[in-house]
Amino acid sequence: MYPGGFPGWYRRYREDPSKITPRFLVIVNGALMIACLNVVQLGPTLPGAVAWLAIVTLMSSNGIWHAFASLKSHSYSPGVVTGTVVYVPLMIYGYIHYIESHTVPWFVAAVAGLVGASYHVWSALYHRPRTNRSSQVQ
Repeated sequence: MYPGGFPGWYRRYREDPSKITPRFLVIVNGALMIACLNVVQLGPTLPGAVAWLAIVTLMSSNGIWHAFASLKSHSYSPGVVTGTVVYVPLMIYGYIHYIESHTVPWFVAAVAGLVGASYHVWSALYHRPRTNRSSQVQ
């Protein structure tokens, strides 16, 4: 299970894990890498700092989800260590740094945080269990 192992763990964790395919994982992680490269290209500018805060919030909230999933399943969720030990402290440091240095106004940082954390809303909608519509017809 070390390193990796997320697809196997997720298949045991979820009732309907059918949406976690190798193709899906490559697309999602590839998009994340492209987003991170774009943040680097923006550099130390206001848009770059805002994008950095949104991405690190997304990654931190994902790490927190892995922690809750580990607790709920009583098993190790791959990603929990990196998410909680690396990304959460990095997010806290980044918000403190960018707000105290006046690079990003606090309200703009808050919006970046909401955008980054909204990943879990979209993910929950995507991963919600499929329903059998024919059984719901009355």
